[in-house]
Amino acid sequence: MSLVLLAISLSFALGVLAFRFAVFALPVMAGIAAFIEVQDGGSGFGLALLAGMVGAVVSIGLVIAILGFARNPFLRLAALGLFAVPAGVAGYALAHGIAKHALDPGVMLTLLSGTCGAVVAIAAIINLNAFGDGVLEQ
Repeated sequence: MSLVLLAISLSFALGVLAFRFAVFALPVMAGIAAFIEVQDGGSGFGLALLAGMVGAVVSIGLVIAILGFARNPFLRLAALGLFAVPAGVAGYALAHGIAKHALDPGVMLTLLSGTCGAVVAIAAIINLNAFGDGVLEQ
């Protein structure tokens, strides 16, 4: 019985950790893309790693700069949407990967995965908006 409870609690903890990581899917995606491009260009591992880190930081900085300086609400919404779409895809994949072992493929699995994707996308918008407001107020 204690092993089952341990498995449930570890699954819950990994789900929370994966949720926190899924919110930052755009910087990870941009960093991996920059790493691959520089690595395929013939550079070494260190330079490719540096380019990946810079790509991730630039993607966050660009969205925060748009949120801080743009007055047009549609431009702000587009910047938040750019950040939220990869987070929603990551949330969908996370829920689908976990729930496919418990549910039969069908409507319920798709609805559950879609709901989790929407929750992660909304959480990404809220976190980034709060982070952008906090950074630019100082």
